[in-house]
Amino acid sequence: MGILGHDKVIIVEGTTDKRKVKTIIKEPIDILCTNGTISATLLDEWSDTLFDKDVYVLVDADEAGEKLRRKLKREFPLAEHLYIDKMYREVASAPEFHLAAILIAADIEVHAQYLDRG
Repeated sequence: MGILGHDKVIIVEGTTDKRKVKTIIKEPIDILCTNGTISATLLDEWSDTLFDKDVYVLVDADEAGEKLRRKLKREFPLAEHLYIDKMYREVASAPEFHLAAILIAADIEVHAQYLDRG
């Protein structure tokens, strides 16, 4: 993994989640994808790289997302866990205003247009 250039890191499941979150966020932040699962080797690598970062976990509100969340809680006990409403099930299908509200509540700067329910 390349060197991360920012103090904050968000861990998401997939590339679709990454693209959606990236468009909403205004501040410089690194977004890492697990691609739905994460190996012990990758977890070790991330632990070494992320030890001095503010880590946020934003995964789907389904069984696979919760399993991944539990694994990440063990590896990153100081990470802040962000939760989407269960009615949306997936980060990628959650409305932008919903994700923006979750991110801003975690003190992550977002583009103002995403705060409008439109």
